[in-house]
Amino acid sequence: MSVSHDVELRPVTARVFREALARHATGVVVVTAATPSGPVGFTVTSFTSVSQEPPLISFCLGRGSSSWPRFGRARHFAANLLAAGQEDVADRFARRGADRFGASTRWIEGPAGLPLLHGSTTHLVCRRHAAIPVGDHILVVGLVVETALGPGDAPLLYHRGRFGQLAEG
Repeated sequence: MSVSHDVELRPVTARVFREALARHATGVVVVTAATPSGPVGFTVTSFTSVSQEPPLISFCLGRGSSSWPRFGRARHFAANLLAAGQEDVADRFARRGADRFGASTRWIEGPAGLPLLHGSTTHLVCRRHAAIPVGDHILVVGLVVETALGPGDAPLLYHRGRFGQLAEG
């Protein structure tokens, strides 16, 4: 049985592309690293697994990101997979000029001095495998060298410009 419906195809502009991708729900991850000038971190929703053997993950970061100059020199980083209820953390690490590692951010120092955010469902400690310029972003691939599983809470999701969580049942 086939179902048909009207589809309006539109030219792809930056606005239309962004609107189309906003309809895809994603998990929310804060990537952190330790640098000589202190910790650095930012929110990403472009996080994905790449390979199981070897264990590789990836995310994208805008070339114009204020975090890239410091993060780009780091050899290791942590992917902190956020739990439902951590909207404030995601928002803080997404805002330019925010005091990301101030008193309101709870974290511990993990391997290689990496900041591990309290309350995350999972921490993936990675060694940078590749950083590839792609369009207006940099695709970062990390080799997962250690992991810590958190309390097993539901993940924080991002959809249509808003944070959310899985519905019960």
